[in-house]
Amino acid sequence: MAISIRALPRKKYVLPGNAACPGCPETMGLRFVGMALGDKVVLVVPAGCSSVIQGLGPKYGMSMPILNIVFAAGAAAASGVAAALRIRGLEGHVVVWAGDGGTADIGFQALSAAAERNEDIIYICVDNEAYMNTGIQRSSLTPYGAWTTTTPAGKREHKKPMPLIMIAHRVPYVATASVGYPWDFIAKLRKAARIRGFKYIHLHAPCPVGWRFDPSLTVRVARLAVETGMWILYEYENGRLRLNPPSDKLVDKSKRKPLVEYLKLQGRFSHLLKNPEELRKLEEYVDAMWEEVMRLASG
Repeated sequence: MAISIRALPRKKYVLPGNAACPGCPETMGLRFVGMALGDKVVLVVPAGCSSVIQGLGPKYGMSMPILNIVFAAGAAAASGVAAALRIRGLEGHVVVWAGDGGTADIGFQALSAAAERNEDIIYICVDNEAYMNTGIQRSSLTPYGAWTTTTPAGKREHKKPMPLIMIAHRVPYVATASVGYPWDFIAKLRKAARIRGFKYIHLHAPCPVGWRFDPSLTVRVARLAVETGMWILYEYENGRLRLNPPSDKLVDKSKRKPLVEYLKLQGRFSHLLKNPEELRKLEEYVDAMWEEVMRLASG
């Protein structure tokens, strides 16, 4: 269903003067959460960049109720908040807003447990592909070949397939999204809000600081990730996976932009671009990822 910009709330959910870095994708994503779900959101935020963005006291940078929680407990805390709202008969969407470290690494046990219990929450992994808030260390969602402060020669392992892992939990709804495609993200948030049970949305969020690109290029980098096939937009619902635009037009590899168009804008891949063999490994990973997603889509 098409979304009219006139139907979106005008309220500012991320306030001017917050502590975000220039070009920060998290402020973009949080605005879209507010636009999608309005005033019925309770955010649960584990440690991460958004903990800094929201600020404290008189410098509070958000206009949504927020529960700050320790790194490992985002999904567990959200389960408790959802239960409290239900017991008190209050309406609201409990949304976990957690980074890749708080999702795929430190917070995975709580996430998996909440999914197994089918808790009625929306879990958003804001994936900037490293531990940005503590010094740009690698996470299990850092892609192959990427520079971080703990992988100065480039990470040697491929990115953990978190959306597919969540699909394996047989939860009602799993989707991927990107800050470069806000209408798609907003539509998926609204759909998730209408579904009872556990919902997982994996949001691709390019970080200018950690990825080493100009802050004015955040949206361009995000869109190139999709256009080159490095990030696939899809949703899984009722046991069926389907591709979303524009990924649905990119099944034919020849219609994707060259992967180097995405990589060359990021300083974290500068060394990889000088090594054809390493570049080929990343291209082969992208092809394999598409094959795996298409098998699920055709099944």
